[in-house]
Amino acid sequence: MKIKICGLTRMADIEAVNAVRPDYIGFVFAKSRRQVNPRQAKALAEALLPSIRRVGVFVDERIETVLEIAEMEMIDVIQLHGRESAAYVVSLKRQTGLPVVKAVRVDQTVDMKERLRCYEAAGVDAFLFDNGPGGTGERFEWKQIPQTGLPYFLAGGICPDNVKAVMQLPKAPYALDVSSGVETDGVKDAVKIKQLVELVHRL
Repeated sequence: MKIKICGLTRMADIEAVNAVRPDYIGFVFAKSRRQVNPRQAKALAEALLPSIRRVGVFVDERIETVLEIAEMEMIDVIQLHGRESAAYVVSLKRQTGLPVVKAVRVDQTVDMKERLRCYEAAGVDAFLFDNGPGGTGERFEWKQIPQTGLPYFLAGGICPDNVKAVMQLPKAPYALDVSSGVETDGVKDAVKIKQLVELVHRL
């Protein structure tokens, strides 16, 4: 199982992840307390070990803005966390050639299942299942995770205490996506990052 540490904003965060080498890190370009602008993300990305894949997180962003950031070669994966349409996904993949992860709020409605089918048809490479709009740090009922043939990232309240329980799911996630779970007082904590990454990589 792989792990993504999301919401990096400081050079100290880069140093922390470089020391333990998670599989992915995330730069949040959407409105958030963890938001970074392209200039900041570029500097952070240049200091990151090449083996760690960089994910750009966007929420209902103008496609032109996403394309501009992709052209700056600071991200390897695009994560969409808003209400982006299937047509948006198709256009983005065609113009960037980058993998696209679509975040979906788990609510077990018929509409959710239909949305999954639409995004699958549009060519998304993976889903991210979360509780609510994302970044809440709150866990949802994992038994509600929908069936999909695609790999998925699991977010929402992930911490060292429940990682082993994740492995017992009928279909384990491709990766865990963690942000607040490795923070102390709203700031990334190098000790927590080390503890969680090493735990996941041992499983």
